[in-house]
Amino acid sequence: MSTIRVVIADDHQMMLDGLKTALNSLPDIEVVATATDGSVLGAAVEEYAPDVLLVDVEMPSMSGIAAIKSIGELPPTLVVTMHAASDYERAASEAGAVGFLSKALPLPDLAAAIRAVNDDQILLGAPDLDAILDQYRAPRLSQRAAAVTGRERDVLRCLVRGISSTDDIAEELFISQKTVKNHLASIYEKLGVNDRAQAVVEAMKLGLDRTWTDVQE
Repeated sequence: MSTIRVVIADDHQMMLDGLKTALNSLPDIEVVATATDGSVLGAAVEEYAPDVLLVDVEMPSMSGIAAIKSIGELPPTLVVTMHAASDYERAASEAGAVGFLSKALPLPDLAAAIRAVNDDQILLGAPDLDAILDQYRAPRLSQRAAAVTGRERDVLRCLVRGISSTDDIAEELFISQKTVKNHLASIYEKLGVNDRAQAVVEAMKLGLDRTWTDVQE
């Protein structure tokens, strides 16, 4: 499974930075570029070839809707706005967007929308948007990450929390030290790492330190 590459356009720098950080914390989404002006969005799309665009309606120089109209080969595009006016939604649809979302949408729903349109789902005019998003709320983990068992994740979460000695992990999880060592050996092999520090970094990159449902491709 490949990571979903996203370009975000929004003229509010604080919101842009926060959204980029939040989406990059997910194991299956990567923000590859950002823009604060619609006039540079086309160049960003050409340079970074994103899988999905996330575009604000109101930006200086050129609006988000005008910007996506100007892009020749438009990737699946979600228009986000503080406005709920149907005129904006119609304009977004006419410009080629496949989704029109509120900026107040919670992160899990926004991430689900990104995954959905990356899978060629059309969210504009969907009779039951929530039912579509529900299929995509869990991050999609690579086969390598999904191969890590629930108990191995428990061990990884201990490491992330700073519980690193075999003794302490065994006590925390009510298992033997030998079992801890067996889990660690299996984790190292599955994640392609050599020690506990590397396992922590890889676990955080893949999202294995969180309680998420596995979805394999």
